[in-house]
Amino acid sequence: MNASLIDVFFFGVYPYLASAIFFLGCLVRYDREQYTWKAQSSQIMHNKNFRIASILFHVGILAIFAGHFAGLVIPREFYHMIGISLAAKQIIAMVAGGIFGVICFIGMTMLVHRRIFNARVRASTTIMDTAILLVIYAQLIIGMLTISISMDHMDGSVMSGLMDWSSMVLTFRPTLAVESIHNVHWIYKMHVFLGMTLFVLFPFSRLVHIWSVPVTYVGRNYQVVRRRVSATK
Repeated sequence: MNASLIDVFFFGVYPYLASAIFFLGCLVRYDREQYTWKAQSSQIMHNKNFRIASILFHVGILAIFAGHFAGLVIPREFYHMIGISLAAKQIIAMVAGGIFGVICFIGMTMLVHRRIFNARVRASTTIMDTAILLVIYAQLIIGMLTISISMDHMDGSVMSGLMDWSSMVLTFRPTLAVESIHNVHWIYKMHVFLGMTLFVLFPFSRLVHIWSVPVTYVGRNYQVVRRRVSATK
């Protein structure tokens, strides 16, 4: 198999396979295994520094996700309309990605160390728990490494290629998608591949709890909780 066929599969076909597995897998799991639809927190197993690690990880990962969504999904015409060039957009992505990447890396390093080296937490850890954690960890590291590569392409050419790839995939033009990403540095391709692989693993992991963000909890009426006191004689 030559390089062009590899690109066709991983960047022209794989995005749709990953999307199908993601949506169908989540629907099937919610329909058939609702009791497994939870975060399965291990805080009770080992609480030391867990809150700090969890906050750093979630703040970093949510900001990074929002940045990727803004960078890959929002059309370039929007940025032109508000006066942001591709070069400026790339600088913003590098700075913001670097800051929140470090925050996420610190928190995730603490969580990975805890998950692997704490006996009590490890005993309650499944193979998928470890796999999804390590894939996210690898994805984060590779994403941070792309910053140094981006410094050699400050004209926005890399950003343009990745945006074009995303646009072509979302508009169901796989041939043009492959052409857009074909000449991009391999580290970006690896970053994109691992990102799609996370969508494949998503329905089979604890990540499904993301779908159940308690948005309505904020506006819910408060509950009065009273302690029962036994009557005195």
